[in-house]
Amino acid sequence: MEKLKVLIVDDEPGIRSGIERILRNYTVGFPFLDEDFSFDIIEAATGEEALDIVNKESVDIILLDNKLPGIQGIEVLEELNKMKIDAAVMMITSYASLDIAVKATNFGAFNFVPKPFTPSELKTAMEGISKHLFLKRMTKRMKKEGKEIRFQFLSVLSHELKSPLNAIEGYLNIMQDKQVGDNINDYMAMIDRSLVRIKGMRGLIMDLLDLTKLESGKKTRELKRIDLGEIARLAIHTIEPLAIQRNVKLNYDADDELIITADAEEIEIILNNLLSNAVKYNKENGEVHFNIKKKDNAVVLKVEDTGIGISEEHISKLFQEFTRIKTEKTRDISGSGLGLSILKKMVDLYHGTVDVQSTPDIGTTFVITLPV
Repeated sequence: MEKLKVLIVDDEPGIRSGIERILRNYTVGFPFLDEDFSFDIIEAATGEEALDIVNKESVDIILLDNKLPGIQGIEVLEELNKMKIDAAVMMITSYASLDIAVKATNFGAFNFVPKPFTPSELKTAMEGISKHLFLKRMTKRMKKEGKEIRFQFLSVLSHELKSPLNAIEGYLNIMQDKQVGDNINDYMAMIDRSLVRIKGMRGLIMDLLDLTKLESGKKTRELKRIDLGEIARLAIHTIEPLAIQRNVKLNYDADDELIITADAEEIEIILNNLLSNAVKYNKENGEVHFNIKKKDNAVVLKVEDTGIGISEEHISKLFQEFTRIKTEKTRDISGSGLGLSILKKMVDLYHGTVDVQSTPDIGTTFVITLPV
């Protein structure tokens, strides 16, 4: 059983001993791990003592009170941030003002657990921070050790399917027991939420399969002469239901005789990703302009939307795997963070290029150039 070292920083002996009792025989397990995590406890009564401990030995998780004698918890967190230690920090405090919460988040705190907390609340928080720590470390290993670790990470990501499945199962149980009556209309909201979660899971699974095939080199390519215009029309038909639902107008224009040598499935993935993003990140009553033109020895695919746009600082991150641009306007939009990464890999297979131009609140334009 793997052990995580937990440092409790609190000037109240009762709090420290209470946490120690709760975590003494508690373990955290995930389906993708062979062994559960258990916890070794270290205690510190002051911020100075905590920093001294961290300087002398490695710590995995820090439970940090803010109101401490001497330097305050937020100051300890600032020092820990400067030291760049590989640990996850959770604030435990009765005085979590908005200002403190913002500062703590900026200095890298994972979350807050307000006092007084129940054993159940602490255990739930420990499960979350343990998972966060594992994923963070797995990501670092992935960058160093390559594809083998990458596939392990994909298995971790697959675990994210568990949450929507639990929600769907809960809704089905409510319906099976007829807990809100016999009228089917009373269950429509639950059915709608279940369908949304199923759609999200299906998208995640398809993205994982596409990425796994690409990374392993096992994707079978069938290069032949195809009609790019026909595949474009198929992609439009695929995205039309979502466009109608969001009242987004699709405009399509293409040259004649768009015959190229390519894998039809790969081209369809490229177009589906472009159009789905253009609709998902658009505004209500917005528009998408999609055109394909021949230019010298290449075809140029251009998708322009009137959506929420992307800031300059975020454009460079668009094609990174598992990256989703999180803003106030995107938090309710579901996605795996893999679509544009897969698109870029597909375009690279054809020695093509992807150009992105965007203005926040105005829209985004993707231009893909594929040599013929």
